[in-house]
Amino acid sequence: MSRVVVTGGAGFLGSHLCETYVAAGHEVVCLDNFLTGTPENVAHIGPSDRFRLVRTDVTDYVHVGGPVDLVLHFASPASPIDYLNLPIETLKVGSVGTFHALGLARHKGARFVLASTSEVYGDPQVHPQPETYWGHVNPVGPRGVYDEAKRFAEAVSLAYRQTLGVDTAIARIFNTFGPRMRPNDGRAIPNFIRQALRGEPVTVAGDGSQTRSVCYVDDLIAGVVALAGSSEPGPMNLGNPHELAVLDLARWVIELCDSPSEVVFVPRPVDDPSVRQPDTTRAAERLGWHPAIPVEEGLRRTIDWFRTHPELV
Repeated sequence: MSRVVVTGGAGFLGSHLCETYVAAGHEVVCLDNFLTGTPENVAHIGPSDRFRLVRTDVTDYVHVGGPVDLVLHFASPASPIDYLNLPIETLKVGSVGTFHALGLARHKGARFVLASTSEVYGDPQVHPQPETYWGHVNPVGPRGVYDEAKRFAEAVSLAYRQTLGVDTAIARIFNTFGPRMRPNDGRAIPNFIRQALRGEPVTVAGDGSQTRSVCYVDDLIAGVVALAGSSEPGPMNLGNPHELAVLDLARWVIELCDSPSEVVFVPRPVDDPSVRQPDTTRAAERLGWHPAIPVEEGLRRTIDWFRTHPELV
């Protein structure tokens, strides 16, 4: 058994990581300030002798008593609505929070995994996006607070690895969906599902021709666990390489919800990426990881979860 610390552990991805590691027999310490996460996301896990939830802000300090084998730094607002409303908090957790999480890993001699993002590629001019691509990011645009926080976090992680010998890894996470997403967080899939289940117009930005590559959460978590258990430093793209247009995704959700909703078009956000598709060759070759759950199956599971939580819709 190992001891795992998950920052942002009460968030969407963090809660699934906590659940996965506890189920595998590990002890998990979940750190979260509940800025965008919620205790309800991990209520089914504990309290137990293998799970502890601590309310703390990693931008203030990070302290965990006893041994730690793995630090998963997943604390950050991650949806456009969140980081546009919380720009300073987003920048602080990507900078100061990353320093603190890396400091914990260094002090404990633990492996460290950074949750970076496909947003480091910005509105890409290379398609699909390999880890060797440097990106096309507007640092002073509205999305820059998130993009640059993650790019800085990557640079800090690498500096700690090269200068201080910390065993770090960088996961570049592409669009992920599944249970425990907040229906009003501004991301496409929960937004589409909420609107379709209500029978409301489903709002698609622009003409819907922009593409995304969406990965079901169970696959993404399996990729993070594989990276954490390896000696790979990354950066490592983790996502589903199956690319589809946002308009097609909206129509798919409406069909699966058996909804009378119709698509309506709204203005596209500033700097909204035109394409997004991971090149996952590195993860396949070095981790033996491939997404296994078809998008349609993932959408069905996610819709079923929203149906069983009508208070969220």
